[in-house]
Amino acid sequence: MVKEIVFSPKQKQIIRAPFDHELEVNEGTPRSGKTTGGHFRFARFLLETNDTNHLIAAYNQEQAFRLFIDGDGTGLMHIFEGNCQIKHDEHGDHLLVYTPKGERRVYYKGAGKANSVGAITGMSLGSVVFCEINLLHMSFIQEAFRRTMAAHIPYHLADLNPPSPMHPVIKEVFEVRDMRWTHWTMDDNPILTKERKEKLIETLKKSPYLYQRDVEGKRVMPQGVIYSNFSMTENVDSVLKGEVVETYFVADAGQSDATTCSYNIVTMQRKEDGTYQHHLYRVANYYHSGADTGETKAMSTYAQEIKQFMRWCFQKWGYHHSALFVDPAAKSLREELKKIGVANKKADNNASDQVSKEKMRIEVGIERAKTCIDEGYFSLLETDEYDHYHFLQEVGLYVRDTNGNPVDDNNHCMDEFRYSINYFYKKYIKR
Repeated sequence: MVKEIVFSPKQKQIIRAPFDHELEVNEGTPRSGKTTGGHFRFARFLLETNDTNHLIAAYNQEQAFRLFIDGDGTGLMHIFEGNCQIKHDEHGDHLLVYTPKGERRVYYKGAGKANSVGAITGMSLGSVVFCEINLLHMSFIQEAFRRTMAAHIPYHLADLNPPSPMHPVIKEVFEVRDMRWTHWTMDDNPILTKERKEKLIETLKKSPYLYQRDVEGKRVMPQGVIYSNFSMTENVDSVLKGEVVETYFVADAGQSDATTCSYNIVTMQRKEDGTYQHHLYRVANYYHSGADTGETKAMSTYAQEIKQFMRWCFQKWGYHHSALFVDPAAKSLREELKKIGVANKKADNNASDQVSKEKMRIEVGIERAKTCIDEGYFSLLETDEYDHYHFLQEVGLYVRDTNGNPVDDNNHCMDEFRYSINYFYKKYIKR
């Protein structure tokens, strides 16, 4: 099927530019067209390079495939339709592309974990595409550059939404490489109508941080981000530490909005001073968004998939859970879970907390979560399946509006996270 593509002037400029820099960075707002431009830019590179092996890296393999191989209809498998195949060899899954210069193998891999680097150690690559580079593990990024040192034309293409000015990828990658940097805004996306842009801008105006970042495309300090204290290094672990004392699930639900369920493990850890403290690990996450995928599922389907997720967690870690807590507002999900034999309880959504008139009840849960992050009570545990991609996306987007209230957007994992913190905090911290 032939798909007509209309490019913006900036997309045309990027696609046609010479390959005369070691690293090209497309940084800008969501929905700015930078990823689509990257699809055709990289496709052109595959036609010019003499190297056989290439790499697409994203937080996990699923995202690498979705963002660049499929690319919502404009990715490599569509550009080279009829001249490519999905294959697998000793180095992993890849798109085999037939070009006038010969075969090109484009591997797609996850790069968000500390041990992700093992998947490319020993490989020789001609180029690397870093999707959402600010979410990738630094050891993987640095190793990827080493893997291209012998390439005919060492080439690296990265995209990202504007990060904090202090994000390590700026200092450790962008500032030390021969880089071409291109800034993108919604005006660079030719498929966005004027009405659609105006609607998006009205939503983003609720937060000065999001407006500057996603409309103006600026790097701004994340003063508007609620959990700006969360660290990709300090709050992420590759191994479970301490003695397990309890595990539990927490869920929030929607149909057009996202349905999310996390598996949480509480451990007892000995500190350097000899005392003990409890620690909360978020170890896995089931997540589906009807709005993002275009696929609306029935609550009965979500219940079945959550049950499957719970079974997977037991098979992987072997711990019996104490409870499944579900947002009290998600009554239909609770009933569907009961129908298939999954007992559940109402989650603590802060509705019963006593606060002043000037303070929203959810602020109590937010303060508890920030305390747990600051004082070392909370970590993500790296996992292969059901990973934390959506949590990490939301934790960087969950912001306050001009009145200081949390914006009711990008908050599905964040609400469910708050419920899990409420239970942990009341039982193990503030007793």
